[in-house]
Amino acid sequence: MAHVDVLVVGAGPVGLTAAAELRRHGVDCRIVDRLAVPEPFAKATGVLPRTLEVWDAMGLVREALDHAVPHRGQLVFIDGKPRPRVELTLPPEIPYPFATLPQCTTERLLAEHLARFGTEVERPTELRSVEMRPDEVEAVLAHADGRIERLHARYVVGCDGAHSLVRKAAGLTFEGDAFPEQYMIGDVEVDWELPAGYSMRAVNLDVNGEMDDMLVCIPMPGVRRYWLSMLRPCAQAGGENPSSAPDGIGLGLGDGQAPDLGQIQAVLNRLSPEVTTASTLRWSSTFRTSYRLVDRYRNGRLFVAGDAAHIHPPIGGQGLNTGVQDAYNLAWKLALAVRGLATDDLLESYHAERHPVAQEVVDRTVRHARTVRHPGSGLISNGDDAEMILRRQAQLLVAYPDSPLTQQQQAADGTPAAGPAPGDRAPDCRGLLSDLATYPRRLFDLLRTPRHVLLLFAGAEHASGDGAVRLEACAAEAHRAAHGLLDAYLVTAAEVPENARPVGLRPPRVRDAAGEFRDAYAPHDGEAFLIRPDGYLSGRFHPAVPERLTAHLRRTFV
Repeated sequence: MAHVDVLVVGAGPVGLTAAAELRRHGVDCRIVDRLAVPEPFAKATGVLPRTLEVWDAMGLVREALDHAVPHRGQLVFIDGKPRPRVELTLPPEIPYPFATLPQCTTERLLAEHLARFGTEVERPTELRSVEMRPDEVEAVLAHADGRIERLHARYVVGCDGAHSLVRKAAGLTFEGDAFPEQYMIGDVEVDWELPAGYSMRAVNLDVNGEMDDMLVCIPMPGVRRYWLSMLRPCAQAGGENPSSAPDGIGLGLGDGQAPDLGQIQAVLNRLSPEVTTASTLRWSSTFRTSYRLVDRYRNGRLFVAGDAAHIHPPIGGQGLNTGVQDAYNLAWKLALAVRGLATDDLLESYHAERHPVAQEVVDRTVRHARTVRHPGSGLISNGDDAEMILRRQAQLLVAYPDSPLTQQQQAADGTPAAGPAPGDRAPDCRGLLSDLATYPRRLFDLLRTPRHVLLLFAGAEHASGDGAVRLEACAAEAHRAAHGLLDAYLVTAAEVPENARPVGLRPPRVRDAAGEFRDAYAPHDGEAFLIRPDGYLSGRFHPAVPERLTAHLRRTFV
């Protein structure tokens, strides 16, 4: 009987993220997939700025940036007439833009990243059954050679898609409905002269002003290569049932005959803003969509993530990115549980944090799909609230303010403190100088670790003397409370002299030379910022007192 700490089921982007993060956190895991080889299709293409930040922390962002292309904006045409161009431009303090990357490339990069930890995807290996017991899970696996293996795992993570066996074994519900429309998708090259890096959305309206024809084109790596989504003509769709799958979930690709190049060309002839010819059809399929959400992300030792937990209209590239961040949220918590260092509530916080995020994504994409009467547009309007909408689309506004792991903090007068609130994404900042680097560093450089990070801000009062001693005591006590799984840094204000504190003391020092930490975090002299391994601000403590920090860390660590 084989044993493993965590079994990950499904080797799409979500499962590969879960396995890679578990291995980065030092956890023994296996990852299985029923397919003999990965699917070589573009499928999901959008990569959001927050996901690139996640890949930065994982150590994968260089490879992703080398293979992706920027998604700069969207060109909109209604009844052949151009509308104002939509720009996907974020403020300069956001380190990464919107991008596109075929899912097959994303999976290859993640699999290569995972292999660096000595773990390979086991293919084709199918999960046949899961039985949960009080202190372990028994999984039955069927291998390609006909061998049946019984595996004991401490935890199982189901990243096995909309028809998830793990979800069914956990007894979780998956309520929702299907949209009646059907779509064709294709991965082709087109010879138009539209601006590179821009998606294109063309819609024709009927006499009632409602959409009756649609084409969405997303740029991909390659010369004039695009991912196309089109309404499927009713005559081709026939009487196919959107809920024809055995479990009634009408989602996914391949539900009907794949369109050929001629059918794709016919849509371009009707809707393209320029006369163009499609060529090099790499892949095509039909597509339909449902919207469903699991009632719980966890039952005991069984967890679900990605499409196993939520499906929705593919608007703005939210699906793959939400799933990747499910896995990123869960992995560090499972790692502490495997080590025996997690509180009873830590694993339960996975549902508390990620279910509301998925609920918001499902509600927003369904609302948008019903408004424009088709999925897949990703349309963002320019206007006064354009930046807020962009940040939401970029998943930079995902936050966990109501999490049991989040400390609530207010200013002395009862108003919310300036800067990020506990539960928010920890923003990046540049221009940090350390004693042993002649170049400026980013805050994200300090967060590229599987541990918690404690930032202690020192102005004139806390840069030396008794103030510095108090901050050093906070760092030492927090390090003990986190069982050593915490890195601490003293961040000194730009005006603090370099010789205000002897070199070599702990915690190490970085100087906010450019003032960007001050601008992004609005720190008080002597304030502490605790950042979780997934890059979210767990708490702010002003004044920083060891007892308050250690009490807060007990929400996570035993």
